[in-house]
Formats: sequence, C-alpha cells, structure tokens
Amino acid sequence: MSLQKPDFRYPIGECSPPNPVTQELIDTWIDDIAGLSADLRRTVAPLTDAQLDTPYRPDGWTVRQVVHHLPDSHLNSFIRFKLALTEDRPVIKAYDEKGWAVLPDCREPVAGSLDLLDALHRRWVALLRGLSRAQLQREFVHPESGPATLAVTVGSYAWHGRHHLAHIERLIEREGWV
Repeated sequence: MSLQKPDFRYPIGECSPPNPVTQELIDTWIDDIAGLSADLRRTVAPLTDAQLDTPYRPDGWTVRQVVHHLPDSHLNSFIRFKLALTEDRPVIKAYDEKGWAVLPDCREPVAGSLDLLDALHRRWVALLRGLSRAQLQREFVHPESGPATLAVTVGSYAWHGRHHLAHIERLIEREGWV
C-alpha cells in the first residue's frame, strides 16, 4: 500500500478544459461563478484574524491573501471579457498576482474583498448569461499563454474559484477549525 501525499497546491486537480465545451458546461460554470462569493463568505466568516493569516500550504498564501486575490483575479478577467467582446482579438495585459498579493491592501480585513467579489460576480454573471454562442467563441490573446476563447475562460475561472475555495476548506479541515 502506498501513501500519497495530499496535493496542497491543486486540491481539486489542475485546470484542464474539456473539448468540446458544451452550453451545458458553460451554464454549470456560470452557476459556479454565481455561487462563489456566498460560498467563500460562509467559509471564512467564522475565522479569526490569526486563522485568516495562516498559509493554506507551506510557502503558500494566507487565507487573507487568497480572499483578496479572488476579486483581483476575477476583476482582471471581467475586463478581459469586455475587451474581447468589443475589440478584435485584443492582447490583454498580464499582471503579477504574487506581487499584488503582498501589497498593503491585502493585509486589510477581508470584508471589503468579499463585498467586491459579490458585486463583481453579479455584473459578470449578468454579462455571461447574456452572451450568445458566437460571442463565447470570441478570443483574447494572453501575452504568455496565447489565444483563449471566452467559453474556455468561463471554465477556467469557475475552476479558479473552486480551486481557491478548496484551499481554504482543506486548511480548515486539517487544522480542525470546523
């Protein structure tokens, strides 16, 4: 019998977009995005400041940094969607997420980022639910990873939210904070 070490980096596995991307999958992903902020708020609400300042894995971000990272990342994605919908294959700007995670605002209470994520996801979900199949096939070009369709990007960000929520949930379970 072999014992596998838990994968603290990818608790739900790595992001691997299916092919083909069906409308049913897109609808499920949009529902995941729609529910993330409530799930995140419910998960972190009982945590103390000391618990929020605990890394979810060795050499990883703290829970607080993860909570602040989610609206940072999803706001960037929302803007990328709008660019792709209004421009022809725009080259989007990458950002230094590790650098952003250590800026002073990421030491603030998480309530502001939870509120921002709520508002952002309401807007983003309204946009996503209103897109046609043709619009979901529009692309942007990431300077590091290349072209991406909006359909696949919806899945990537649904995964991204579940991925970071799982980081926090697994830490809570391991530490017995439940």
